[in-house]
Amino acid sequence: MNLKAGLWQQQTLKLAMTQELSQAIALLQYSAQELTAFLENKALENPLIQVEHENVKPMNPLIDRNRRKYQKEEKDWIDQIAEKKFSLEEQLISQLNIKKLSAEQLKVIRHLIQNLDENGYFLGDFSEIAEYLKVSEDLVEECLAVLQTLEPAGIGARDLQECLLMQIYYQNPNNELALNIIANYFVPFAEKKWKQISKELQVTLKEIQDVFDEIQVLNPKPAAILTGGTASAAYITPDAIIEQTEDGLTVRMFDDPIPRISFNETYYKKFKDQDTQVNRFLQEKFQDYQWILKSIEQRKETLTKVVAKIVEKQPAFFQKGAQYLVPMTMKEVAAELDIHESTVSRAVREKYVQTPVGTVTLKSFFTSTIQTVSEDENTSSTQVKNAISRLIEKENKEKPLSDQEIVDQLKTAEGIVVSRRTIAKYRDQLGIPSSSKRKRFN
Repeated sequence: MNLKAGLWQQQTLKLAMTQELSQAIALLQYSAQELTAFLENKALENPLIQVEHENVKPMNPLIDRNRRKYQKEEKDWIDQIAEKKFSLEEQLISQLNIKKLSAEQLKVIRHLIQNLDENGYFLGDFSEIAEYLKVSEDLVEECLAVLQTLEPAGIGARDLQECLLMQIYYQNPNNELALNIIANYFVPFAEKKWKQISKELQVTLKEIQDVFDEIQVLNPKPAAILTGGTASAAYITPDAIIEQTEDGLTVRMFDDPIPRISFNETYYKKFKDQDTQVNRFLQEKFQDYQWILKSIEQRKETLTKVVAKIVEKQPAFFQKGAQYLVPMTMKEVAAELDIHESTVSRAVREKYVQTPVGTVTLKSFFTSTIQTVSEDENTSSTQVKNAISRLIEKENKEKPLSDQEIVDQLKTAEGIVVSRRTIAKYRDQLGIPSSSKRKRFN
């Protein structure tokens, strides 16, 4: 064996992850909003890139003033008044009888409100608040009791159990069974271990079922009533539009939300040929501009190919509805387009498509294949989930179907072959509880 040191030349072929390649991959998986933010940030660091929003037009004050002058207002003037939103603290403080409260009590109550989370639960600690405000713990506890008398019922509760107790007492204080169950049997009641509760309290399962039905209409997030919910409405902009025409299904990319980028020729000519360092800077930024332009075009081309392939393989979905979605995997589409599976995954990430049956995510078209009793035909996981939902919707609520019974019925009625574990997984994904928790005692 020759172990002597030496120098040899060898040629190898390998893929290097350059900055440009990494940027092209990132742009492919960006949604329209993320791509817009990326281009705006790039324009800040690259003076050769100009971002033009085609959907935003400059305002001409003179023209707009004249238009408003001669335009007839169709809506009532009161509709034009902007809505004024009040904070949670303002809405709660407005309910207090301030004349009966001392300045110290009001200060503690304000601090307690600041310790409420977005759902209206109190998350603070009595001793810490007392030490911080230089008051007694008893005063803090008394002020929390005052806070808990405010509407909506449940505000200031320390946990879900206390929140439900407060609401039951506020709405139906004579329902001693409900108060007793929530106060002393909260966990077994939530887990539907009702036979144990029925035996200890000497009540029927029907009475416990009535308590359960009453609690179902309570609000576990009382602060949402005052704030209107913490999440604002999200508006989805489709990346592609699929339309049904006389010639069949057509695909059109929707690029309007994405700003156009152009080359700042004026800046380039002004500073070109000044010195070596400036020229090097301009060359780097010019190359960066070209790469971004190429990456955006490549993103559009890849996305168009993927959407077109989806339309080709899922025509029944666009013509008849979601129940006709056939099995299709990313690997299968990638093989037919001669691209990598990860490219398809990035292309459909957080992308939406507007179809004749509604706006859906591109990722929802990819479903696993489920075997059927027919050798020539398979079904998709989406169709299996729909079948499970239909079975559970029609089941006898006093004797709900077990996962194994669902397996048997799917095989007999639908010809679908799945395991019990698969049924349990799909149930969880659909948010459907187990048979023991679906059971009703009427």
